[in-house]
Amino acid sequence: MNVPPATGPALVAPAARTGSTRLPGGRELAWAEWGPADGTPVLFSPGAATSRSLGFGAGAVDALGVRLIALDRPGLGASTPHPGRTFTDFAADIAALARARGLARPAMVGNSQGAPFALACAAHGVISALALVSGADESAHPRFAGTLPADLRRLVALVRDQPAAAHAEFARLTPQAVWDMVLAGSPPCDRAVWQRADFAAAWRRALDEGFAQGPDGYARDTVLAMGRWDIDLAAVRVPADVWYGDADYGHSPDQGAHLASRVPGAVRHLVPGAGGALLWTHAPLVLRTLLRARS
Repeated sequence: MNVPPATGPALVAPAARTGSTRLPGGRELAWAEWGPADGTPVLFSPGAATSRSLGFGAGAVDALGVRLIALDRPGLGASTPHPGRTFTDFAADIAALARARGLARPAMVGNSQGAPFALACAAHGVISALALVSGADESAHPRFAGTLPADLRRLVALVRDQPAAAHAEFARLTPQAVWDMVLAGSPPCDRAVWQRADFAAAWRRALDEGFAQGPDGYARDTVLAMGRWDIDLAAVRVPADVWYGDADYGHSPDQGAHLASRVPGAVRHLVPGAGGALLWTHAPLVLRTLLRARS
């Protein structure tokens, strides 16, 4: 793996605190935190196959007084698996986590494949404000029929018609396969971020941790994200910002225009010159906007 040296301000940093919370029923939900322990809590639902260790906003969280709390979804990282889980199950987990840790109704950021899970939390009233950044769109929505690339269209149909077979196909992936897939589909502005020495090392670690219990956690996430979402988007009653870079066509066929229209009151931001790495290249902007929405 040849990566260029890091240049410019740090994009990622080691977590300040890590731990896990026991949920009703006995499962553990693992988390990592950055920023002041008494700061404004902001939950983070990470992208595909990555663990809690890949945070964002290095430096910005301290400057803005944000207590960033990244989560391992069930079966990824150090969180207990929950076979057959749904988006509603995840929202219930986050509600239990918030109660157990005294977070009240925190704000939340969902990135890439983590976006629909954050949306579910908003739809169930668990959070107080939402930022979707380079969010995976609902590829199976009829609006996108016939507009998807052939391979994605095949996978969406497989999830719809044979979810068990789709799970098995996704479960054949490895951390290296995910790494290669993301790099292959990224524009140059994103590859410049993904391949920076500091980011690449943190991302590699997060992928390895994401698969530490095997591939089933990632496979279940992907079946949920690539199928029809069982989420009542019209029920979202919190401020929502939807962020895409104008060079990013990999996460949403229309860069979130339709997705934003389905969430009441959502504000769509299209950032010039940015790609799917927007969460890391524009973290202070995303967090400042989220904090204003929450207040």
